[in-house]
Amino acid sequence: MMAEPPRIALSARHTSAADVAVVAAAELGGALLLGLFLLADDSRFIVALLVLLGAGFAALQIRPAIEERIVAAFRNARFTALGLGSAIVLAYPFAMQGSSYALHLLVVAQLYAVLALALNFQLGSANIPNFATGASYGIGAYTSALLAIDFGVSFWLTLPIAAVVATAFGFLLGFPSMRTRETYLALVTIAFGIVVHQLLNNFDWTGGPNGLVGIPAPTILGHSFAAPIELFGARLPSQANFYYLAAALVALAIVSARRLHDSRVGLAWNALRAHELAARCQGINVVWYKMLAFAVDAFLAAFAGSVYAAYVSYISPDNFTFLVSVTIMTMVIVGGMDNTLGVILGAFLLTLLPEKLRIFADYRLLFVSVVVILFLILRPQGLFPQRPRSYGGR
Repeated sequence: MMAEPPRIALSARHTSAADVAVVAAAELGGALLLGLFLLADDSRFIVALLVLLGAGFAALQIRPAIEERIVAAFRNARFTALGLGSAIVLAYPFAMQGSSYALHLLVVAQLYAVLALALNFQLGSANIPNFATGASYGIGAYTSALLAIDFGVSFWLTLPIAAVVATAFGFLLGFPSMRTRETYLALVTIAFGIVVHQLLNNFDWTGGPNGLVGIPAPTILGHSFAAPIELFGARLPSQANFYYLAAALVALAIVSARRLHDSRVGLAWNALRAHELAARCQGINVVWYKMLAFAVDAFLAAFAGSVYAAYVSYISPDNFTFLVSVTIMTMVIVGGMDNTLGVILGAFLLTLLPEKLRIFADYRLLFVSVVVILFLILRPQGLFPQRPRSYGGR
């Protein structure tokens, strides 16, 4: 008789009640902590929340099994996590007690999360230092604003146009960068950011140092984003419009990050990060994949810049300085390079901390720096460190 072919055992992932409970506790707990932090006014309460957050990350550092259990729960109950997370995002503005300031912070934090995810493709995935993300951010904002003010182009059309223009500049930056590496590559990107800032500051058609005023707010189905939202008997401030728009942009960035990470492009970037010469010997087109990383970074940064310009209705060169690029890079490092959740958390932390610690007046930035250093001591590789690639298969 012919021998029976060997059976291949497949590891099925079953969603258990424990997994659902862990996911619900993590997402609802995180949402509650963020809400308390946004609405808190008492300095002692804010510091207590920071201590609580630090204790949580210290526990993850001391007991790695806790983090692995949480990761496994999200992997097994991914549809539950996605559904609950979407519901929390949609309902969150209703929990902000009509606070325009809290919603404003959420909008800015989400835009910085998109910028940090854009840079993460380079710094985290491919280990390419880029201090020009702020310049791409500004190019997107100015392109969108000029099209809207001078030519009356709809915001929804300026979004893709600004992204294409910024991507072209990203490729332009990539050409000289390909002839350098490491420290010198970083210097090229710094120079590019300074040049863009100086051009925006000196051209008359960009408004010079005075910037651009009167950028129109987007409209959809006759509803202006400058008007409040009235829904289910509740009235949300106008900032809620941009909150949902920024949330959609974050979702786009997360999907892009996931798809690229799992593709051959993400694998090639990780190979460059591990060892560029070895990647070249394996037949990877190093120049092309580096150029692609610059382009993807500029593309997403331009989206964030367009939304920011429409949101604040006024932009100037001072909004897109070298310091912005440094801040974005710090967000990626603090959050955890090549980790989407970590990068988003780093962006929220470094956006909200300076605002909520204004009570410390002149010592605010010093206190923020101390907090960041303490978090890095607790988690040296970032709040959520880079995880090994999972190739799946049978």
